[in-house]
Amino acid sequence: MGATAVPPAEPTAAEQVRSVLARADSLTMTTDGHRYDLVGLHTVDERGQVGLDLPAGSPPAAQAAYAPRGALAALLDFTDVAPTAVRDRVRARVTLSGWLTPLHPPGATDRVALRLDAARATLATASGTSAVGLDEIVLAAADPLAGQEAALLTHLADAHPQEMARLTRLVDPRHLQGVLRVWPLALDRHALTLRLEQARGHRDVRLAFRAPAHDAAQAADRIQELLAGTRTCGHRRRLLGRS
Repeated sequence: MGATAVPPAEPTAAEQVRSVLARADSLTMTTDGHRYDLVGLHTVDERGQVGLDLPAGSPPAAQAAYAPRGALAALLDFTDVAPTAVRDRVRARVTLSGWLTPLHPPGATDRVALRLDAARATLATASGTSAVGLDEIVLAAADPLAGQEAALLTHLADAHPQEMARLTRLVDPRHLQGVLRVWPLALDRHALTLRLEQARGHRDVRLAFRAPAHDAAQAADRIQELLAGTRTCGHRRRLLGRS
């Protein structure tokens, strides 16, 4: 009996959450009757805990600083957007709900530092929405390529169109019917994901690496290995989603 094919590894849900948080430079904060778009005003520590650093005179800071019982119920939404010009660019959404607590008394400084004590975390992707355990998020780490992914994908899309065409040789020919454009959609230590755009809809295909990539140089090597595999088209592939 032949060996059973092993599916390519994927980041866990908790790792995906940590990667989205690591890449995000903005978020949407929703409180009772208010919604704020905050850009460049949050931090994420090594345990995945989110903090906000707001101007003391801003409306969200005032609302948090004078919340009843010293804590403001809030939802923080992070949207993960593909760095390449694909048709549907939202790849994932992470929502953290909990309470924002000031770290110093109101008026002590010209800034208001807040800590989110999370009670619930959810991850929404093309596969659906699920709750992610807070303990799992604390123990997880962002993908090692999370901070470099955008630069690597945009370089691949802009500077290497011929290589992108070659990578489609690794895709089941049935899934290339009606495809108008192919974009690099996502990159993690385990795989490169391509988006196959059709006139209506799209399909995402995950091309697994032979071994994990732990930095940008290794990721470039793994993509070169995929390209080498186009000569025989013998590389394993995994289909994600459907048009």
